Amino acid sequence: MSRSKRKWDHIQYALATGQRMQNGFDCISFVHQSLPNTAVAEIDLHTKIGELTCSSPIFINAMTGGGGQKTIDINRNLARAAKETGIPVAVGSQMAALKDSAERATYQVVRKENPKGLIFANLGSEATLEQARAAVDMVEANALQIHLNVVQELTMPEGDRDFRAALQRIEKITQSLEVPIIVKEVGFGMSNEAVSALRSAGVSIIDVGGFGGTNFSRIENERRERLLSFFDEWGIPTATSIIEARTNNESLSILASGGIRSSLEIAKAIALGADSVGMAGYFLKVLIEEGYEALLEEIHYIHDELIFIMTALGAQNISQLKKAPLIISGEVHHWLNERNINTSEFSRRKIK
Repeated sequence: MSRSKRKWDHIQYALATGQRMQNGFDCISFVHQSLPNTAVAEIDLHTKIGELTCSSPIFINAMTGGGGQKTIDINRNLARAAKETGIPVAVGSQMAALKDSAERATYQVVRKENPKGLIFANLGSEATLEQARAAVDMVEANALQIHLNVVQELTMPEGDRDFRAALQRIEKITQSLEVPIIVKEVGFGMSNEAVSALRSAGVSIIDVGGFGGTNFSRIENERRERLLSFFDEWGIPTATSIIEARTNNESLSILASGGIRSSLEIAKAIALGADSVGMAGYFLKVLIEEGYEALLEEIHYIHDELIFIMTALGAQNISQLKKAPLIISGEVHHWLNERNINTSEFSRRKIK
């Protein structure tokens, strides 16, 4: 099967398999504030991803590219939406274009449509330094995502089977590249140990890519004769992974992604420790099923709703939202308790 055909199959299977709402955010509840002492007009949504300043705490996370005209059309519309709403946008893995120059246009359309926006390049952890430079140059990227997708590769019939020296390659790229490096999971979450290892390698931005969103094990199992169904429930839920990543890693910039679908889940992700929140599958579904204008409207609605939530909590900015008191219950509480992470600290916080 050609890489281009596989890319389009991924999109179709992602829409068909959907998101299973197992990201853990139903175990997170804000403590209501009857006297928030703030106003909608005072809310500031600016945040930072590493040293990059963003006018919004959400971004369009990596989805596609390398699938011919169909992925050109998707990426064009994603880039237009990012430009119109002032949010960053990431392209999908660019290895396809590095191996076949005919696919470069499926990625370059993002910079063409959004010449002044924040754009993230994307490659897997198998990439060399030379490939990383080429990916950044291809889209004139402001940062490079390096994705970790061991479970997806193992489930993929033609996937990689050797994951040795990935950390060393990431460290070399981090030390040598001129743009920030974002290391991200692709739907299976990151543990505290993995994040700490990446921090020791010089990585300063982590996207936890938690369980609960697009499930690449289920997608790849659709393409297998003998299923590896045990991987379909494998991973750390997004809400849990944010706390795992943030614990003892206060200096890092933490990005949250993995099945996040609403303004409330965005607010919860930030309150758990995220600096910014990536959305992919949800935006793709809106774009494909309802069209570009519906996607644009949805992003505007999310911004407006997030402002209302922050007003209700008494949080005038993203830094204050990170201090909003909340209660952690259910499976997330149990997981963190077993991992010796104190959840009661979240309930005793105060914004002001």
